[in-house]
Amino acid sequence: MSQTPAPSPAPAAINRLAIIGVGLIGGSLALSLRQAGYCREIVGAGRDRASLQQAQSLGVIDRFELDICAAVHGADMIVLATPVGAIESVCRALRGCLAESAVLTDVGSVKASVVDAVRIGLGHLPAGFVPAHPIAGRERSGVEAATADLYEGRRVILTPLPESDPQACQAVRRMWEVAGARVEDMPVDHHDEVLAATSHLPHLLAYTLVSSLSRLGEQEEIFRYAAGGFRDFTRIASSDPVMWRDICLHNKEAILGMFKHFARDLELLGEVIDAGDGDRLLSIFQRAKQTRDRFCERPDS
Repeated sequence: MSQTPAPSPAPAAINRLAIIGVGLIGGSLALSLRQAGYCREIVGAGRDRASLQQAQSLGVIDRFELDICAAVHGADMIVLATPVGAIESVCRALRGCLAESAVLTDVGSVKASVVDAVRIGLGHLPAGFVPAHPIAGRERSGVEAATADLYEGRRVILTPLPESDPQACQAVRRMWEVAGARVEDMPVDHHDEVLAATSHLPHLLAYTLVSSLSRLGEQEEIFRYAAGGFRDFTRIASSDPVMWRDICLHNKEAILGMFKHFARDLELLGEVIDAGDGDRLLSIFQRAKQTRDRFCERPDS
């Protein structure tokens, strides 16, 4: 019986990949592309020499530069993997350093503010700039938490701009596909509204619940007896606080809109409980369960 040969690794389409900010997200991308043989060289950049040395010793990057311009010299793909609040200053440092043919992308959870930061920082929006957002992560942060399979089967949203060159869009799309992701396109503003509801609000609720309970007089006993539901719901409150501070500040309007929507529903739930309306409670909970089961348990979710 003949066997289907194993697929050959993707050819090294990226000659030099420069990752600015080699943490969990950038480091995981580097590992997955390295495993696929998709990059000939991976260069890391940042301000923390010790972290970059660790990334090199872990085999995440081939070499590193503390000078951002030196890091992107000769790079055909550049990934901004810093917190979104740092992107403008990074782009100011990159002025005059990017080759016209270079593709520039990012991994930020907010897109409108990133586009503005790149425009202000560089002084224009280069044709090679393609904003992107990998919807993946872990509670642990830092390059030591990076893993080659982080993006396997996960979604990556591209938000191409009118200025974005189609070939640059294809290059970014292919890079994420090689990393194992399912890539979709979405307008910038719509991305920020959707993510405010599905990602930003849940994280902020988890942070707020833990913070609120920590101020109760019996906090030691409360956390000692925390059951699985509490641990599951608040797991994401162990995410990187710097990243989530920046997300709040840079997607403020969409997040506040979701807060108001959620607050109305929370107030309504309190009124139903106060009224002792068991039938209404059951209806609310059943609708929530049915909705979650329908959308979150699908094979493509």
